[in-house]
Amino acid sequence: MTATRNDLMAWVLKALDDLGGEAKIVKIAKHIWDNHEKDLRSSDDLFFTWQYDMRWAAMKLRQEGKLRAPEATERGIWALKK
Repeated sequence: MTATRNDLMAWVLKALDDLGGEAKIVKIAKHIWDNHEKDLRSSDDLFFTWQYDMRWAAMKLRQEGKLRAPEATERGIWALKK
């Protein structure tokens, strides 16, 4: 599978769900890597940019109302909106 930036949105949501609804960004990145390394390695440029694009995905998820705003969590923490 060739992953895209849009796949990262689903992966961020799944990581947060698996991690109890909120987590440090590095834990989310590790979860994504542990579960999607093969997809990322076969995804051309995304392999080199996925951690940046993961932050883009979080911004889009905030715009969609699925993640809490940055000011509603501690610095470096992403959380699902309840």
